[in-house]
Amino acid sequence: MLRTLSLQLHSVVTGSYVSGTYSIVFANCPNEQIARDIARAVLDKKLAASVNILPKASSLYFWNGEIEEATEILLLIKTKTSKVHTLSSYIRLMHPFEIPEIFSLPIDRGDAHYLKWLEESMKEE
Repeated sequence: MLRTLSLQLHSVVTGSYVSGTYSIVFANCPNEQIARDIARAVLDKKLAASVNILPKASSLYFWNGEIEEATEILLLIKTKTSKVHTLSSYIRLMHPFEIPEIFSLPIDRGDAHYLKWLEESMKEE
C-alpha cells in the first residue's frame, strides 16, 4: 500500500510514469455472457478503465488430479495497481468457478497519453 502511494506521488510530482503504477489483470470466464457481465460490472464500479474480451481461448489444466480441457473467454483488464486486490475480490464474488483464474502483471512502460487516460477513466465522480 505504501509503495503504491509513493509511486502515485512520484508520478504526480515529476510528471513521469513510474513502472508498476498500472496493471493488466487476466481473468478467464466460462462463456461470453459471463465475461461481458464481469467486464461491465468492473467498469461500472470504476475498478478498471478498459476490458478486452478475447474469445475462445483453449485451456488445459489440472483439476482434481486430472487433466481437463475447456474453451474459455479471456478478459484483459487495465487498472491501477492499487485497485488489483479489490478488483480480484469483486470478480471472485461474481465468478461461477470455484477457483477463478485471476492474476495481474504490472505495466512496465506505456504511451503517456494512454496512461493518463487510464487514470482519468477510473476517477470517482
